[in-house]
Amino acid sequence: MEGTGDTLRHRKPRFLVIGAGRHGTAYASAVYREKLPAIIAAVAEPVHSTRISFGKKYIWQDTSPREDQTFDSWQHFLNYEKNRRKAEAAGEKVPEGIDGIIICTQDHTHKEILQEFSPFKLHVLCEKPIATSLKDCQDIYISLGANKPETIFSTGHVLRYSPHNMLLRKLLLEDRVIGELISIEHTEPVRNWRKESVAVPSLLCKSCHDIDFILWLLCYKTDFDEPAHLPTSKPAVAGTATNCFSCPHERNCDLSAKKLYVEKLYDKGERDWPICVVVPDIEDITAKSGDYQGRAVLTEVLSEDYDASTPKTTIESKQWEEFSDRGPKTAVFHMAAFTEAQSKRRGKISGTHGEIQYDSDEFSVFTFDKFQDPEAVKVCTPPKAGGGHGGGDGGLMDNFSRAVEAVINGKLSVEEAQAEYVGCTLKKAFMSHAMVFAAEEARLGRKVVDWCDWWGKLEERLIAE
Repeated sequence: MEGTGDTLRHRKPRFLVIGAGRHGTAYASAVYREKLPAIIAAVAEPVHSTRISFGKKYIWQDTSPREDQTFDSWQHFLNYEKNRRKAEAAGEKVPEGIDGIIICTQDHTHKEILQEFSPFKLHVLCEKPIATSLKDCQDIYISLGANKPETIFSTGHVLRYSPHNMLLRKLLLEDRVIGELISIEHTEPVRNWRKESVAVPSLLCKSCHDIDFILWLLCYKTDFDEPAHLPTSKPAVAGTATNCFSCPHERNCDLSAKKLYVEKLYDKGERDWPICVVVPDIEDITAKSGDYQGRAVLTEVLSEDYDASTPKTTIESKQWEEFSDRGPKTAVFHMAAFTEAQSKRRGKISGTHGEIQYDSDEFSVFTFDKFQDPEAVKVCTPPKAGGGHGGGDGGLMDNFSRAVEAVINGKLSVEEAQAEYVGCTLKKAFMSHAMVFAAEEARLGRKVVDWCDWWGKLEERLIAE
């Protein structure tokens, strides 16, 4: 906190917005619309009319702009700030400085701005993507302190901060409505983008925050009592059982073959698929000998088991799949251009106890214990939020502002505030960008890229530098 003795003064962080276009306006408007703990103190924007309009709305309003509030370029502000700090160090009375910068310029300018401002140790919110090449992202990561940053850093991964997605993540990771996460299928409909030769790869430009969203949902340390799920694993209470009908956990298991095939399908009149796959002549049996006999035959087939005495050829002839080379989680991302639903994301998340289907308006939660139950699907409709990305723009600005506020007032260290409010370290922001470049390498090279190997080599290069 500022002040001495008992005269401590709590203050709001002051920000310079670099680039007063759509994104700069989105963050500034959130400060006023949602009364965030921040002050838009200055703007650097080359277009005169845009700069004046922005300033009247968010900075000087009905008064005339001061010299410390309006700049026609970020270089102009940089020169001003150097002189201001020099005068302040000499004991002169100067205007109050800023605490952070909000970079909303064209993507290819981010690296130069970040590196030029780096010596000033200001907190940073940089619009995504951080930079347009992997090398530039690496250079920025290093210049900002890599694993030991001295200031708050956030980037435009707005999907983390919308009320819609925050509720989705709560359902998945706190309430665990579908158990341990196994896979996610995520789609972003994007109608158009500029060609790569005059812009950046479309995945980087349009969807790097979707890749971050997937990592945000899937990359967490499990604290379930059971080990991280693999398709071949089973609860400890199941013991050595290799068949549902001899398993002590069967009555409490969502995937019990007895429940699924016999009780929830056969007993309710189903004789077609998938019952006919297990017993191909089930209809003939029931027609000739009745439903009771059909049930007995179905149960007998489902009870078939194996043990140490079962010939290997018999076991291998069965469709008992093994997935020993598969990790605990998978993800598929699809960016679609030919679509009516622009930016209305949708997807499906599968877990050990159910699945969630989601779009930009609602979630549908289905759990396996309610299989074939008309009341099985629970629909959640998150509250609507103002601003872009379903409230994500405002949420990002809110969390960034609160993180900086906590640091400048001595409430939290940079590391603590970064974790509590931003919820994403500089390294994680860099990692999600790096994954996009790995995907581009796979696309352009028409090959499969092993992420762990790719990231490991990148970290080695970073350490070497």
